[in-house]
Amino acid sequence: MNFNGKTALITGAGRGIGKTIAVKLAKFGSDIALADMNPINDDVLKEIEENGTKCLSYKLDVTNVDAVDSVVKKIIDETGGIHILVNNAGITQDNLFMRMKPEQWLQVIDVNLNGVFHVTKSVIRTMVKQHSGRIINISSVVGFSGNPGQVNYSSTKSGLIGFTKSLSREVGTRGITVNAVAPGFINTAMTQALNESQQQAILSQIPLGRMGEVDDIANAVAFLASEEASYITGTVLHVNGGMY
Repeated sequence: MNFNGKTALITGAGRGIGKTIAVKLAKFGSDIALADMNPINDDVLKEIEENGTKCLSYKLDVTNVDAVDSVVKKIIDETGGIHILVNNAGITQDNLFMRMKPEQWLQVIDVNLNGVFHVTKSVIRTMVKQHSGRIINISSVVGFSGNPGQVNYSSTKSGLIGFTKSLSREVGTRGITVNAVAPGFINTAMTQALNESQQQAILSQIPLGRMGEVDDIANAVAFLASEEASYITGTVLHVNGGMY
């Protein structure tokens, strides 16, 4: 896979899955634009730049339309275009439905679903002009299976699937593909914080007998962003070890 001459924008790129996706795409030659609610650690920038590619970094709230448009314009002015968009930014506000506060529902919807709308709406203009583009949305296994205490989060991840399938039908004639990756349980700080019994309960549901690694998700995203996946659009790639 070769992304030389292309620029990728990854949201929620400060750590975990987003950061790993950014590093992976840089290794294949893509210039990288990182966007995150929090300032990006200098070590992340250095790791990406070691691949000889350009790396831009922006503090961005994806729910702020004006901020999104401003950052996208800066990226295009600096690099000439955006060829790959990875909508990875997301939050959780877990609670049982009977106890869930309206703000817990609204905050998760605003970041995980409305944020994808804002960023994609801003980026897709330049992709249409280029007559090419790759949009990859990070969904989740719980968007399909559901999960107790995550009615809000699961709803947004299900919503991303409808978003992906519908948008792919609108922009396919413009040379733009739109796909989603649905991770299962991935070995991140969040899953590492679970106690042993919780981890064992999760592992019992996974036929491969282990949690996924962040590289497993990054590899899937890189494939969907590549020319090798040029005839794939409107689909969901499940990366969950067989649990769903």
